[in-house]
Amino acid sequence: MTTLVKLIFAVLLVVSAAVPAFAQQSAAETAAGLRAQLADVQAKQSELQTRLAELNEALKPENIQNSLAGFGSVHPEDLREQRKRQLEIEKAGVAAQLEKLAVSQRRLENAILTADAATYQQSAQPQPTPVKGPSVAENEATSPKPAKVRRHRTRRARVRKAQ
Repeated sequence: MTTLVKLIFAVLLVVSAAVPAFAQQSAAETAAGLRAQLADVQAKQSELQTRLAELNEALKPENIQNSLAGFGSVHPEDLREQRKRQLEIEKAGVAAQLEKLAVSQRRLENAILTADAATYQQSAQPQPTPVKGPSVAENEATSPKPAKVRRHRTRRARVRKAQ
């Protein structure tokens, strides 16, 4: 039971550490990391739900009685009550951990939506082009037309006509 508590605190620590890292990474990388964290949380939730189902089964009166069948006691009803209390305490702990993981899951899902929106915004923005000299196409478009050649021919033609 204590390892599960440590596990939940570790998940919460990772989630809280992801917030400052959001500003440093690209939105797509952040979304991918958050999705991985969400998968971890969902796996832990699945494990805890399985354990909760086991506890519910163990809490049935016939299963409590069967678990204590090998113990001899003057007061077997006290043993059954003690076992039932232990199982209920463990069940309450598992339910509390599930609730914390559900909160973490909702936060991660919201963070993923935010990161996806930021990814979309980044992809919609025009990419800055590196500052270089004019391209070949721009040089050709802005280069002077062969007007000088034409004037030269015109002068030559005038000189020929004059002679």
